[in-house]
Amino acid sequence: MSCAEDPADRCQCSGSSERQSNAILFNILSRPESQRARHQYSRSPGLSCHCEVRRSVCLKRPEETGQVASDVLVKTIHFMKNLPSFHQLPPKDQLSLLQGCWAPLFILGLAQEGVDFEVTDSPAASMLKRILLKGQEQRTEPDRAPPTLAAVHKLKACLNKFWSLDLSPKEYAYLKGAILFNPDVPGLRASLFIESLQQEAQRALREVLLPLHPGDRGRFARILLAASALKTITAGLVTELFFRTVIGQADLLDLLAEMLFTR
Repeated sequence: MSCAEDPADRCQCSGSSERQSNAILFNILSRPESQRARHQYSRSPGLSCHCEVRRSVCLKRPEETGQVASDVLVKTIHFMKNLPSFHQLPPKDQLSLLQGCWAPLFILGLAQEGVDFEVTDSPAASMLKRILLKGQEQRTEPDRAPPTLAAVHKLKACLNKFWSLDLSPKEYAYLKGAILFNPDVPGLRASLFIESLQQEAQRALREVLLPLHPGDRGRFARILLAASALKTITAGLVTELFFRTVIGQADLLDLLAEMLFTR
């Protein structure tokens, strides 16, 4: 029996894109159905090659997870609405902070609520359709791009960092304040005041650590380091993964602004 590698089992990243697409189509159509299914699920879920980094995924239980995510999002907006210092800001600054900070605040909410989730491969178009529409995906709006396995791994890594820290409710509250009052958000009019609010939140976070973790001098730095990882998660990923099936083609930021400014 020959030990030669089956061309269909090679990584799809190798070779010319055009030759690859035609070869993949030929091999898929020519092999038995059982072999197709075996090949489809034979790779590990890790990020072992460029193909898997780009794999489009979706929530495994969209209705269940979507409901939990929506509850966390509502709590996130309520957190902002219930801060008197936030209401002292000009409305345009409030809107700018909402736009720049809702996603990291939402992820913190997921961590605080202990929300875990699973993803699965997105339903794929037929290989023939993908070949015929080759290049169309490049014109997709960046914020509307389907979630990838790599991006979800990054999001889960952020959640795991916060779960390993096991933050108390007070630590979460002050950390949310430090993230919300971000003076680096573009277009702010009261950036100096916002910076002072951020410093106040960070100082309160540091002070609450003393009685809770008196022997852990590095905890404050580890918390801020974990928070910095939130910057790597885009609002587009959060929207497409958790809320696109709920809101359809609506603009999520418009919906959040309506929630924020409705008294």
